[in-house]
Amino acid sequence: MYMNQFPKMRPWAARSLAALLAGFMLALSLPLLAFAQAASEPAAAPAAQAPAPAAPTAAVTEEAIENPYGLQALWGQGDYVAKGTLVILVIMSMGSWYIIFTKVFEQRSMMKSAVSDAETFWKASSVNAGASALKAGSAMHFIAEQGIKASDHHEGTMVEAIDKSTWITMSMDRAVGSVQSRLQDGMAFLATVGSTAPFVGLFGTVWGIYNALVKIGISGQASIDKVAGPVGEALIMTAIGLAVAVPAVMGYNWLLRRNKGVMDLTRAFAGDLHNVLLAGKR
Repeated sequence: MYMNQFPKMRPWAARSLAALLAGFMLALSLPLLAFAQAASEPAAAPAAQAPAPAAPTAAVTEEAIENPYGLQALWGQGDYVAKGTLVILVIMSMGSWYIIFTKVFEQRSMMKSAVSDAETFWKASSVNAGASALKAGSAMHFIAEQGIKASDHHEGTMVEAIDKSTWITMSMDRAVGSVQSRLQDGMAFLATVGSTAPFVGLFGTVWGIYNALVKIGISGQASIDKVAGPVGEALIMTAIGLAVAVPAVMGYNWLLRRNKGVMDLTRAFAGDLHNVLLAGKR
């Protein structure tokens, strides 16, 4: 009975109340939807960005690929002519560096000995005493020994026909020439390597290009990947030839200049000793 105490709701009022309730529910649902969307976006972003770290892996994979046309491939796939050419260039390079290092050590020793031996020799009381004070086996000792020997042994029918001054001069010139010849050891090898190594490398390149073109012609494929690889592999020989020749040429010119400095000291000592042996004074 208590239900009947309230009058019945009119139709327009019912529709208005339904619309009001629907708007209220919509107003409540919009913040919830926005919050759900904001919460779901951070989780989706890493999923979209997940493939990004794959780029370094691809780069590492490309770097890890072995070059099929490098020096190792040249030795492994080359024939006897290519391998023989490469061995010749390696021997030339090893010989050049060995001569350069040994000659530098020898020249340094001779320069140091020339200064110290000359000082020791001229401080001695006599020529014979000065020669005895010199280091055995040195260039100065050899020159002094030859000069004293020529001065003390100027006898014999054929020798006496030459005056003593000329005889001593000839003996000391031969001694200086022997020292100079000793300094020139190995220089011819450097000159030969410097002048021929580029042509040896060029020969290897020509032979490699010939073989590459034959293989390309047999396969019938003339694309850039089929031509550039073998031709580039053949050009390695020219690069090796230049790498062998340049140090040899530079070492030859440098050692030649140092030899001149050593011979200047040697000739100065020989000239002073010649004056002492002939005139008795320096």
